[in-house]
Order: sequence, then structure tokens, then C-alpha cells
Amino acid sequence: MTFRIHKIYYFESLKIIGIKQMRQNPAESVYAVFEAKQSINATYVNYAHEKIESVRKLYRTSLPIPHAGGTFPAKAPIKIIGGILTFESDWTPGMGESLMTLLKKEEGVLDMGCIASHGYFNYEVEKKEYKFIQGGKPATAFLFKLISQLQFSGTVPMIDVLEYSKWLGN
Repeated sequence: MTFRIHKIYYFESLKIIGIKQMRQNPAESVYAVFEAKQSINATYVNYAHEKIESVRKLYRTSLPIPHAGGTFPAKAPIKIIGGILTFESDWTPGMGESLMTLLKKEEGVLDMGCIASHGYFNYEVEKKEYKFIQGGKPATAFLFKLISQLQFSGTVPMIDVLEYSKWLGN
């Protein structure tokens, strides 16, 4: 199962004018994508890498932002946070060299992850390395780390809705 954290307001007005078949969720609105599985293993880590990269490669638009005093330049799209969430690990130890080797293979693709029964990890950009945090209350600690990262994302860029209108003829 994959889930995403995103803004939901973009296409609400289209429902009012009767475009019900449009169930698009603009890539501009996505803050994070997580793969959720029962247990972490090599297959699921590799799958999460592929899934996250596919979302990050989606075309995203950005327009200048008008305000009372003029216009702010278009905001660069934010980096989409990518991760994996599991209850358990197929490895012993649950967060050991097997996991670290897989994470380093695609360094930085998985920004963070939580293995609820063992701990969580995150990629530290400044140090260019993964950090494992084990014990305690991993799910809660992970949630606080995620919220902290989302705070620094700011808001998503202003979407160019005319780009999406091109799909109406298809």
C-alpha cells in the first residue's frame, strides 16, 4: 500500500462545475510518499525506491505568486519526502547492516522510514549518511521527525491549472 501526504484543495472547485471523472491529484500538491508494508525486506525496500522515484519524476508546474505589492517569483517545487513504514523486519537485527546496505545502494531515495518494532531511520543530507534511531517509541519519534521535515517544506508552489486543462480534451 502506498500513501501520500498532500494538499487536497486544488481540484475541489471542479466538482462544483460537474467534472466528476477527474480524480487527479496534482503532483504539485504532494509533500511525501510512503510505502507501507507489514515487514521490511529487500524486495519492499527496492519497490519503495522505484515507487518514490516515479513520483518524484512527475511533471510539476509553478507560477509566479501575485500579492498586494506585486508578484513573488515562481517557487521551485519542493523535494518530495520518500519513505517506508512497517511493523516488523525480516532481518536480524531488525535495523542492521542488511538494511543499511540497501539504503546506501540508492542513497537519499528513502529519506526516512519506520520499523515500529525496532526504530526509525532518516537520511541526513548534510552528512550524506543514514542514521538509525532504535528503541523508545519509534512510531511516535518517527512522526515527530516527519512533522519537523514537513515544517521546513513550506507550502507547495502555485499550480498552473491551465496545464491540467489540456487533459480535458482526452
